Amino acid sequence: MSNSVTPLITFYRGEGTDHQNRLIDDIWALSSFWLEHTHDYIQWLFPIPEAGRFNGFAPLLGEAECTAFANDESLRTNQRRSLDVMLAFFGLMRDECHIEALPTLNMREHIWLKRGGHNHLRISRIIRSLHLCHQPELAAAFQQAMIEIGT
Repeated sequence: MSNSVTPLITFYRGEGTDHQNRLIDDIWALSSFWLEHTHDYIQWLFPIPEAGRFNGFAPLLGEAECTAFANDESLRTNQRRSLDVMLAFFGLMRDECHIEALPTLNMREHIWLKRGGHNHLRISRIIRSLHLCHQPELAAAFQQAMIEIGT
């Protein structure tokens, strides 16, 4: 299967849908409530090579997809936009590779600050996916921000 026709790459280019017929633009526009309570989109926004427990329909990040992300700046740009959506959900913001808390970050609205929970799995997935999709500096910046905010 060529890079241009894998379901993940077509989705990331905005030309195809996920298993629920959502375009990437549709997911980017959804509310924080939806992002918190829906569990089958993160695997599409931040793919990794292994299947997750919550979405057996999500494509895995294979060699073809890794190569496509390495060679196509638009894919990396769209992944950064996906990151920005999730950062806003987490109460964070990004300026290039600098990630910091918004002044409004608080434990009541941003439950990921509490111990445990599915958002910690999302955070580790995001870090790993960024690294595997040829954005290691951004992965490291997000990881460092999580360490600093969490201590």
